[in-house]
Amino acid sequence: MTAHTGQVQRLALKRFVTPLAVVVVLALLFLWLSTLSLDSIEQRTLNTGYLLDRTQEHLVLTVVSSALVALLAIPAGIAAYRVRSKAVRALVIALGNIGQATPAVGLVILLAIAWQTGFYTALISLVAYCFLPVLRNTLTGLEQVDHATREAARGMGMTPRQVLWRIELPLASPVILAGLRTALVFSVGVATIATFINAGGLGDMIVNGLKLQRYPVIVVGAVLVASIAVLIDWAAGLVEDLVRPRGL
Repeated sequence: MTAHTGQVQRLALKRFVTPLAVVVVLALLFLWLSTLSLDSIEQRTLNTGYLLDRTQEHLVLTVVSSALVALLAIPAGIAAYRVRSKAVRALVIALGNIGQATPAVGLVILLAIAWQTGFYTALISLVAYCFLPVLRNTLTGLEQVDHATREAARGMGMTPRQVLWRIELPLASPVILAGLRTALVFSVGVATIATFINAGGLGDMIVNGLKLQRYPVIVVGAVLVASIAVLIDWAAGLVEDLVRPRGL
């Protein structure tokens, strides 16, 4: 009973401490802002409408790019795993490396020059940059499934497709979700540079604050980005715990 109680308490702490800490930080931030005498430029930026618009743009970029990464990278990892060719796997990993090996700013600017500025260019840049962690973790998770478990499933008469969906993917899901969690946090950070190609987001605040030397604007933008990253990582961790197969 004591061990169970301790486990419940740890789970409760994991679920509630992080959002509570973020709420406290944001409350202290806006309390600090209320003590400042803001000039006209700062007032145009640090108002509810502007903050909500920039936060919404940032979240849309992050969530949509992460969803696209999941839809593209997980099937690519499964396909590369089922081919069972080292050459194919090396090629897939190399393609995934291209996006992440290129500096994020360079990737965004290159795509903007080659194509256009705006939301969709930023979205493609984020997908390319965050593709590798999910692809690599999908391959790693599937490869780490115990061979004896696969053989036992085949011995029960399961087809290769059934083994994949009922055995391998559930057992690999913690590793795959860890990669998706990493991609989500990457997206939050990289989305800040979307402002350089007119794609909006909280990067607008940070860059404008730097250009105009308005430090309250910089601080608010940076704290909001950090808060979003922490909350998304926390939410992804909860999902990871919920879908984890029992016994793992």
